[in-house]
Amino acid sequence: MHDRVSLSKFIVARVREEFDRAQRQYESSMPIRNFVVDDVLPVDVALAIHGKFPSGENMRLNKSLRELKFISAQMNEHDRLLEESIYAFQEPEVVQIISDIVGKNDMVPDDNLYAGGISLMAPGHFLNPHLDNSHDKDRKLWRNLNLLFYVSPDWPEDKGGNLELWPDGPKQKQIKIHSKFNRLAVMETHHQAWHSVSPITNTASRCCVSNYYFGPTPMHPEQEFHVTSFRGRPEQPVRDIVLQADIAARSAVRALFPQGAVENKHKYIK
Repeated sequence: MHDRVSLSKFIVARVREEFDRAQRQYESSMPIRNFVVDDVLPVDVALAIHGKFPSGENMRLNKSLRELKFISAQMNEHDRLLEESIYAFQEPEVVQIISDIVGKNDMVPDDNLYAGGISLMAPGHFLNPHLDNSHDKDRKLWRNLNLLFYVSPDWPEDKGGNLELWPDGPKQKQIKIHSKFNRLAVMETHHQAWHSVSPITNTASRCCVSNYYFGPTPMHPEQEFHVTSFRGRPEQPVRDIVLQADIAARSAVRALFPQGAVENKHKYIK
């Protein structure tokens, strides 16, 4: 079995091949800068990672108006290869080459997997437009980058499960990034970085390995603290009203309890 170090060597080699193109894509994609790299790992390795995904067991189902998906950050409950694949993206050489692409060299990976880990979205699952929480679990570092590595083979673009970016806000037109097998999608996170996952209409499940990089400075100069904030899709006006009220209520709670009134359980307790 490959470990995080050997996996990271594959990642670095492939990103290095795509470095100039990825950097151009990132720099030209305002206001939500992003880039993708395809064929990140050898096909047999990416298939092996997919083959080790649980089918919802030992995962938590997030079910609300905001989202419907299985998630897990408690990696010791799953096959070792899944943990190694997550932490491969936290190896220093990987962090450095990603930092070089985006031009920000003070970022650090999140060993606690706060809101990271693995996710599985089955038929009918979705993730509404949202902003990620602006900080880490201790509210000391800014959330800078979201790294999404897709491992579901033969994933059709027209069956949902794709990353959607909303550069003009959740009421305007979105940009679709296909959750293609063996693709790494990297996007910056800040107060304008609305994103979502389109509803799954496939008969299979979309599997993703997720990481965040944090830093002492934000990605956007006008960034301010905010909670994870969900909105309705353009065709969901009633849900949008409810979710805006939810943002206001949760923001008020965080104003009273800066570290949160309830401990966030989506982290790796080692």
